[in-house]
Amino acid sequence: MAEGGADGNQPPREPPHSLQGLLQMVVTAGNAEPAPLEPMTDERRQWLQEVMVETFGGQQDEVEQMKACLRVLEAATPGTGSQESLEEAHSDRANREEALDVLAELCENLDNAADFCKLEGMRLLAHRYLEHEEKELCWRAAHLVGTCAQNVPKVQEQALALGCMRKLLRLLDHDPSEAVRIKALFAISCLVRAQEAGLLQFLRLDGFSVLMRAMQSNVQKLQVKSAFLLQSLLVDHPEQKETLCSMGMVQQLVALIRSEHSTFHEHVLGALCSLVADFPQGVQECQQPELALEELLMERCQLLKEQEAFQEELDFCKTLLRLCFQGQPDENSMDR
Repeated sequence: MAEGGADGNQPPREPPHSLQGLLQMVVTAGNAEPAPLEPMTDERRQWLQEVMVETFGGQQDEVEQMKACLRVLEAATPGTGSQESLEEAHSDRANREEALDVLAELCENLDNAADFCKLEGMRLLAHRYLEHEEKELCWRAAHLVGTCAQNVPKVQEQALALGCMRKLLRLLDHDPSEAVRIKALFAISCLVRAQEAGLLQFLRLDGFSVLMRAMQSNVQKLQVKSAFLLQSLLVDHPEQKETLCSMGMVQQLVALIRSEHSTFHEHVLGALCSLVADFPQGVQECQQPELALEELLMERCQLLKEQEAFQEELDFCKTLLRLCFQGQPDENSMDR
């Protein structure tokens, strides 16, 4: 499901006569502030699909719809000198936001995602929108990159060739917008998982360090998603465990567990379990006296044992105790 702008009141049913009119109609339909991290409602999606069918004369030619959206995105940006031009620029930006939302909906279809790249859409995102100064456009562009790249190797290859990985890692590491960072992480995940070339670029660009800094941020959604990606990469690529240990990942994960308790800790402990499983070096690092990890895990078990909401975290604590301090490998722990 694509994620997009704000919900609005039901708009007039008379369809516009062009995509530009359609986009403007969608943008002006609601009067709430945008909520970029909430999914598009079923009602809004159904309405948008109906209007698009009416607008294009009943022909559901999705390639033509993508071409029309790309024309909106390719157009020159108007100036902002006078009050009239400021209003024009605001309307133009709203149209571009909606074009990106429509494309994200269409590109959930794998064939459409491939066609989008054939139409040079990925090149446009990489060169013009991925680091756009307007954050509403930037996060939508990152989301669209990820949507297109999911499970489509040719799309992943094109995005990587266009330098998207470098730009996305830079956004994740440095952008002040929370929405941009979260969407950049989503796109990185889509480019790196089940994609050897993506993983190689991620490693070459010191992606694990960027991921760790994201886990250390104060944005819980970013923390959780970063820890989950780290755990997934460890399960899929156990050969990277030595690299991570040499970076001090064990010590940094334990430091995160020592922070004020939150639901995020479940994912950190899961990543730590994946890091030490069948990896003696990781076990040895967990046993370092200065970490006092055994005491920490036992205290956490006491804290969580009566709290049903934290049973998954409790299981990870018990698994780590067995793996690192009791010499009894848990045969189910790596099936997580």
